[in-house]
Amino acid sequence: MSQRNRSTTTARRRTPARVFAALGDETRLILVAKLCGGQPRSISQLTHGSRLTRQAITKHLRVLERAKIVHSVRAGRENLFQLDPQPLEEMKNYLDLVSGQWDNTLSRLKSFVEN
Repeated sequence: MSQRNRSTTTARRRTPARVFAALGDETRLILVAKLCGGQPRSISQLTHGSRLTRQAITKHLRVLERAKIVHSVRAGRENLFQLDPQPLEEMKNYLDLVSGQWDNTLSRLKSFVEN
């Protein structure tokens, strides 16, 4: 395998891992839920109702940005954050695939045990 193909394959593997890692934190899951409405939200809006500081929320948003789950847009003096559903859809598809493989494997095991 060439160096280019190897790095492309590694990058593909790293992206789902980064998405799963980003979603592995309760605060980030709450932020994603707040952004699911489709409206861009400021850090102030996302901080509302939380005991976390704006700086802490910002750090969590940066993790979500690196995983490409959210993106920010500058609006005057504020950054507005918006959910990008594509990585979540890719993760859903991946989990559906793995779930189907497990269902198939368990079905074969059941058939083997019963016969």
